[in-house]
Amino acid sequence: MNDSIFEAVVSTSSTDGQANVAPLGVRYRGDEVVLMPFAPSTTLDNILATRAAVLNLSTDVRVIAGSVTGRRQWPLVEVPGVAGVRNRRLADTLRHLALELVEASEQVQEATRRPVLRLRVLHDVTHAPWPGFKRAQAAVLEGAVLVSRLHLLPRAKVEAEMAYLQIAIDKTADAAEREAWSWLVEAVRAHHARPAAEGGR
Repeated sequence: MNDSIFEAVVSTSSTDGQANVAPLGVRYRGDEVVLMPFAPSTTLDNILATRAAVLNLSTDVRVIAGSVTGRRQWPLVEVPGVAGVRNRRLADTLRHLALELVEASEQVQEATRRPVLRLRVLHDVTHAPWPGFKRAQAAVLEGAVLVSRLHLLPRAKVEAEMAYLQIAIDKTADAAEREAWSWLVEAVRAHHARPAAEGGR
């Protein structure tokens, strides 16, 4: 059983067709994908309601940085999926997998924070080749994790880690990655500029 977690972007739709895009850690187990979205969350609600999702594998880290800085509107393209569900994928993605819910763990009814969802792959389509690793992409990903935990981490730790990640941005980032990084830097500055009573540190 493969318990390695891979960072990807999951797109879902509500029953009335409203799209939602969110980064999520995924596990691959044979011909199935395992997701563990937080409860409550729009991603979880949509999957349970429609029994469908699309897994997007993209090198555009702006989507991940945008999710933690309030930028959630991204171009989407409709794809085949579960009957009756208007599935969409990111327009700029290297590969997408259309998924159908097979099983939701009993924890969903028990309102636990991380219910386990098993989804089978209906379609697996590659749109462009993967160009290889880039340090700047990893730096944006790690920076997004820091921003998502600003309310939990000491200011000194956040600033030290952001300074280290900045090295990879300076050396290897393209325009899109620099834009994503700028959103994260601004989010850190804004958080630390807030009075302690409002959540700043």
